[in-house]
Amino acid sequence: MQYRRIVTGLIASSLLASAALAQDATTTTTTVVTTDVNLPVVGLATSETAQVNVVNLAAASSSGTAASCVGTITFYGAGGAAIGTATSFTLGTGQISSASVAFAKTGATGRTAVRGVVAVTETVGSGVPCALAANVETYDTTSGVTHLHVEGGNGPAGAPAGGPGPGQGNGGH
Repeated sequence: MQYRRIVTGLIASSLLASAALAQDATTTTTTVVTTDVNLPVVGLATSETAQVNVVNLAAASSSGTAASCVGTITFYGAGGAAIGTATSFTLGTGQISSASVAFAKTGATGRTAVRGVVAVTETVGSGVPCALAANVETYDTTSGVTHLHVEGGNGPAGAPAGGPGPGQGNGGH
């Protein structure tokens, strides 16, 4: 009787261990990485609006995976606080997205400084191409006439201007 209990216990333990190993073998781990691209600080007068533009320059992969960049654009004021809420984007090849902030939304009473941060999110190893380029501009809020246009930004250390490819680091605001 004692012998049966031991054998039954060993068989049950073996089955549980096998099930646990099989589960581990089928479980995949995904790593999502967000990379910040800090655009240059720009001055904003009471009559102006700042705008960040992003474009996905990636083509589909050689295996046919469609290009896609996913992320957000956030503006920060001179005190370091976010202005409003982030603008989300999902861009296929050649698609453009923009976000803007008018002076009136900054809370400032006179000329102020703002900066845009583009956060690009990707799943590491997914094989989805993304080559994001960004710029910042200011323009007259009433007439739409552009006053300033600056290409690129600074991503993580060592990243090229214009933004790194996703998953190449994680910068801070």
